[in-house]
Amino acid sequence: MNRIQKFFTQIKGLLVHRFFQVLLFIILGLFAYGLMFSNVKPERVQVELFKPAEQTIRSTKTVEDTYKTEQEKEEISKQVADVYSLKKEYAKNKVDLISSIFDSAIEVNKETDPDEDHKEDEDKKETVKTDAQKVSILKEKLTDEVNKNIEESVFLALVQADEDELKIAKDSTITAVNNVMSSRIAASDVENAKKKVVEELGYMSISGDMKKASTSLARTAIIQNVFFDKDKTEEQRRKAVESVEPIRILQGQIIVEENQLVDRDVYRQLELAGFLNTESTIYPYIGLLLFIFLTFAAFYYYFYYSVSKKDNKYNQLLIFSLVFILSMATMKTVSILADLRNSNLEYIFPGAMAAMLIKILLNDRLAVAMIILLGSYGTIIFNGDTPGNLDFSMGLYIIFGGLTAIIILSRPNFKSKVLVAGLLLSLINMAFVFSLIFIMDSHYTRMEYLYYASAAIGSGVGAAVLTMGLLPFFEAGFGILSSIKLIELANPNHPLLRKILIEAPGTYHHSVMVANLAESACEAIGSNGLLARVGSYYHDIGKTKRPHFFIENQMSEENPHDRLQPDTSRDIIIAHAVDGGEMLRSHKFPKEIVDIAEQHHGTTLLKFFYHKAKKQDESTLEAAYRYPGPRAIMKEVAVIGIADSVEAAVRSMKHPTPEKIEELVSFIIQDRISDGQFDECDITMRELSIVKHSLCESLNGIFHSRIEYPEPDKLGQKVKE
Repeated sequence: MNRIQKFFTQIKGLLVHRFFQVLLFIILGLFAYGLMFSNVKPERVQVELFKPAEQTIRSTKTVEDTYKTEQEKEEISKQVADVYSLKKEYAKNKVDLISSIFDSAIEVNKETDPDEDHKEDEDKKETVKTDAQKVSILKEKLTDEVNKNIEESVFLALVQADEDELKIAKDSTITAVNNVMSSRIAASDVENAKKKVVEELGYMSISGDMKKASTSLARTAIIQNVFFDKDKTEEQRRKAVESVEPIRILQGQIIVEENQLVDRDVYRQLELAGFLNTESTIYPYIGLLLFIFLTFAAFYYYFYYSVSKKDNKYNQLLIFSLVFILSMATMKTVSILADLRNSNLEYIFPGAMAAMLIKILLNDRLAVAMIILLGSYGTIIFNGDTPGNLDFSMGLYIIFGGLTAIIILSRPNFKSKVLVAGLLLSLINMAFVFSLIFIMDSHYTRMEYLYYASAAIGSGVGAAVLTMGLLPFFEAGFGILSSIKLIELANPNHPLLRKILIEAPGTYHHSVMVANLAESACEAIGSNGLLARVGSYYHDIGKTKRPHFFIENQMSEENPHDRLQPDTSRDIIIAHAVDGGEMLRSHKFPKEIVDIAEQHHGTTLLKFFYHKAKKQDESTLEAAYRYPGPRAIMKEVAVIGIADSVEAAVRSMKHPTPEKIEELVSFIIQDRISDGQFDECDITMRELSIVKHSLCESLNGIFHSRIEYPEPDKLGQKVKE
């Protein structure tokens, strides 16, 4: 074990105690707080009224500009026109008045004119009223106010006209007045309206005096019917004022640019945004502390309650912490460089590196959690050192890139092609950056677009290169068997695999068959199929020390065990597990592969040699003919052990059928269960049932029935025929 592994082993030993677990999270929180402290520290600026600003100042928060809002409301209120209401009842009242005047005139004429039978009676002449008397009677029927507004000539014309003429005049006058009064008549339009009613009555077919009287009455009836409505006007202005959106100084908005004159309006905005406030505030520091506490409290809860295996928990905790520290330090460095160059260099930040490392070394859930955490902190770190600002576009960029990397690495064979994944991620990053630019409707030059594209490509490629460069250190430091390492070990040109192929070809073929069976079965139960495949390749590496003592390598040779004592054969057979473990350790193989070589037989009994020895000596102990173990601890080892026995047993069958294969697989699994070989493994009965089904399917595909071809002599005879 190298120095790095020893160092991390010592740290894992400390993390057994909850105190050191909490201490680690406190250290991570303080580290993050220190990096983001300057990004939330309230900015104090030196500005003087009517002097140029020494720097460009952006608002750190969104505040309402009440002064400009009130100005806008006043302006909008002034723009609302006065509301005038039409009094429709005025038209009806005037029509009724005109009708009453004409009806009264008709009544007066009826009351004062003698009947036809008495026209020639000289004695009755004195009862006929004069026109003056008729006018007097008519006035009595009307009110003083009405009489005051009607000319005397009108009354005279009314009493002199006959009934038919009065009725015609009445209808015409009412119609004309109703038509004109139905339209809107403002004070300035009254005279025009009177002219209009006169024009309408000009076509009336009655005597001249009656026409003049009707025209005079109609003109008197035309009055203003549209009046200023104070209540409605105030209501309209109130609605207009309420529709005014408050004018705000937005977070990130430039209040004053460098060398711009600070006039009263700019000075007032700076005061509203709090830049002229000399009082110190601790709220940003408290907010940052609370934000960090909430995020790390969630991660502590996950590590403490969700990860079951202690060693795995401490490994995950340390790896997560190191990747977090490395990513945050890189993020802060990039942000500082971007501020110094006053450019959008932040898009080159390889945020996907953290997601790739955690995905490969640990699992998808922690990778997603890590990239969300980095994206959240990125909104603060990449705020351009403008306190209070949050760069959400950069946070989205980090999260989107990280999630994309996780998805790409989830595809088959992409774990061994991190650089290819980085190139693909670069293209997606570039598309995402352009989508943000287009959404914000930003206008840039061609060189600026090229700059953004280059930064996005650099981010993806940089993440892949850093991931490949850092993986060996994590694997060495934590003894992690990554997928990339497994794929390297699965290379047929690996020296040990070449050794098996050359020195023990039968064992090599057997190992490949076991690998196919074990991989399918492990994937069926959700275990690491790749680990099972690679472990199967090397599980019998110990047989290369004495290859001809194992039946698969004997071909047509004589079996040497026929000439050996049972105990000697036992030692040779059992030794292959121990020898395999030693050989793999000497070649610095991962612990998981070594465990598979040593544990795939567990403590099973060498039944053939035990019964052979039992025949020679009845006192032979069963324990003496068992493998030394240990028993399988990982599910992958348990599955490989079953696949190893099943493959050898089925291969020895002369005519395997699906029924025989299923019976044999069931027997081997049940035998191992009853022998206690799975007592130290967390594999369940349901998973063993799935393993059985998978093995049967694979074996039926390998040992399917074939066409029985004729013997060579018969075949030649048929060809001749």
